[in-house]
Amino acid sequence: MGNGGQKRTRSERVAALELPPGSWRRALASLRRRDVLVRLSLLVAASVMLCGVIRGWQPPFPYRADDTLARDVTARVPFQMADVTATAEAKDRARWQVKYTYVVDPASLERLRSKLRNRVAEVMRAATYAEVDPKVWGEFQPPLEKGAPGPSQHQLAESFRKFHDALVGDQNLAAFEENVAKALAPSETRGLLEKLPGGGNQDEIIVYPKGRTPEGGETVKVSDVLIGKGTPILESLRSRFGSPDVADPVFEWLRPRLPDTLTLDEAHTKKALDAAVAGVKPVVVNYEDGQTLVEADKPLRRDQIALLDAEYEAAMAQQSLVERLARAGSIVTLILGLFALCTPYLLMHERRLVSSLKRLFMILALVIITVAASVTLARWPAVDGWRLEIIPVLLFGQTVAIAYRQELALLLAAVVAMIVVLGIGTGVGGFLLLMGVTATAVLQLGRIRSRTKLIYVGLWSSLIAVVLTIATKVVENPAMMGEPALAMLVIKEAARNALWTVAAGFLMTGLLPFIESLFGVLTDISLLELGDVAHPLLQELIRRAPSTYNHSITVGSIAEAAAEAIGARGLLVRVGAYFHDIGKMLKPGYFIENQSPNENRHDSLVPAMSTLVIIAHIKDGADLARQHNLPQPIVDFIQQHHGTTLVEYFYGRANQQHQEDPNSSEVDESSYRYPGPRPQTKEAGVLMLADAVESASRSLVDPTPARIESLVREIAERKLDDGQFDESGLTLRELRAIEDTMIKSLTAIYHGRVKYPEQKTA
Repeated sequence: MGNGGQKRTRSERVAALELPPGSWRRALASLRRRDVLVRLSLLVAASVMLCGVIRGWQPPFPYRADDTLARDVTARVPFQMADVTATAEAKDRARWQVKYTYVVDPASLERLRSKLRNRVAEVMRAATYAEVDPKVWGEFQPPLEKGAPGPSQHQLAESFRKFHDALVGDQNLAAFEENVAKALAPSETRGLLEKLPGGGNQDEIIVYPKGRTPEGGETVKVSDVLIGKGTPILESLRSRFGSPDVADPVFEWLRPRLPDTLTLDEAHTKKALDAAVAGVKPVVVNYEDGQTLVEADKPLRRDQIALLDAEYEAAMAQQSLVERLARAGSIVTLILGLFALCTPYLLMHERRLVSSLKRLFMILALVIITVAASVTLARWPAVDGWRLEIIPVLLFGQTVAIAYRQELALLLAAVVAMIVVLGIGTGVGGFLLLMGVTATAVLQLGRIRSRTKLIYVGLWSSLIAVVLTIATKVVENPAMMGEPALAMLVIKEAARNALWTVAAGFLMTGLLPFIESLFGVLTDISLLELGDVAHPLLQELIRRAPSTYNHSITVGSIAEAAAEAIGARGLLVRVGAYFHDIGKMLKPGYFIENQSPNENRHDSLVPAMSTLVIIAHIKDGADLARQHNLPQPIVDFIQQHHGTTLVEYFYGRANQQHQEDPNSSEVDESSYRYPGPRPQTKEAGVLMLADAVESASRSLVDPTPARIESLVREIAERKLDDGQFDESGLTLRELRAIEDTMIKSLTAIYHGRVKYPEQKTA
């Protein structure tokens, strides 16, 4: 029967043929997907943040202390720089011009006059030298110099006579007191000072009376107030008494007792010092465009670093907005390009990092934190030239290697090292050093079975740090090795880099538990601790279901050997096997390994109920694991070790009952399957097969090698046909290697034993 339409020509049929879209069309189509756009937006945001962290809008400042330049550095723009030394000298000169301010309090000097009057009165009570107390009269004599002979008794008597005769009588004593008061009056007004502090004007000071303000102070000469031989008090006494016979003894009594009557007004003096320093303008040196700032083949000093930094800031200030935006845009594009280079590897080997927004966000956040820490440490003025940026990059590479895999760690470490080099300007040599040391550390992180492993990783990496530091320096400037001083600087830098590398190993040892918790990974160290039979859950399993515990230990041994055969983590599988059946401890009597020969609780249950009891040990085990804070990978083993396999025994009984009773409802196969999920990793797939073959091998009457091999092959084929390994990543070649290893393990377990003559068959 015709279709009622016109028959198309051959050319029309060819034109109507539609070919599948090409790779570019598929890529463009994927860009319209919301999840892809979200991830692209996250990458763009991370690139912009990284550009901000490294200040991508301006070139980096590449110079560090002790660097040796291969060529002279000249000024790109004219600029000014304050001469710190000259400015400091000018401020010091200003300080030395400031007159210190003192408060004068004459009360102590007035009390001294009163004491002098009493002492003179005591002397005057003696009519002759023989009657005077020698100790009292000795106070009026000049101090003896060391080793010099003292005055004779005749001289002492003569001086006493002259002193006594000059002051005898009440009128003379009254005149004496008046003359002393007038002689000390200038000192009471100006004050007395034992010693002048350094730092200010040493010729003049400002003095004002106690109780008044410093604004009305008087400027006096320092020589007029200093206590000592040069004090004007002696001259004033001689002029008042007209004779040294009285003036000199009085002065000798006063000189050791003259008090400090001047107190420094610290607040007013500091204010004057600060004002003087603030009034000093910085001494500025002008530099012209093209002027040589630093000569080649000489290590950079701190003052030269400051000079280069001033030139750098001047050059950056002249950048236009367009130039800054253009450079920032270029940096963002370069970072996006680096991320794009990582994308094919992630899609092929680490798709979980792309599919999970949480994982992608965490790794990008780790990249940003690492770059920020590296750039901050590299620019830290207090440690300029210390090369501390190597520590964050090393920690980043080791963290990714532990959390994911070594290949990804090498790839992302190269990206981070490149961005850090863009931010600090160390060039190819800096990139080779960062990448070489990080690669050395990452390649040693295959298995971490002891806490000292990370220390040894740091030690071996430190040797590479020494070699790479020296090699890059020689390549950049071969002539420096001919100069002993420059060679020592290179060796010093190499030793410093080695020290930071070892320090990173110690830091990584302390950070390891936090990294495991943050990324949900288990190192061999944690697995060894977790696999301890003293764990509370394992102890409870031994007490409640000892046969299940023995089954778990056997499965662990079989699974570990099989996992090692394909390069998977055998220790992880073994520890997972220890816990995979902990859910059975809640109802141990319903599982055959824990039942007595003549008792089976399932005889009184319908198949559907028995299936529910059997399947429940998966959920019960996962709940117990979470309650006891077992890591997520162990919980995954508990949930995945049966996948979605069929509980064949009870499914068969249900079908048999349905055949015997045609009026019963149809048997739904999905009701007799485990909830899953199917094994998501190779290790989970290995555990599934090991659990199945170990349980089935117990039913073999005569477990010969041939029967064991047939059993293992049959179970593996059945699991494969049922699709249980579809999501595990296992290949057929790996599955064959697993089967061979399990056959050897089971054969070793059920090996034949020599029957001794007296031994009887049980």
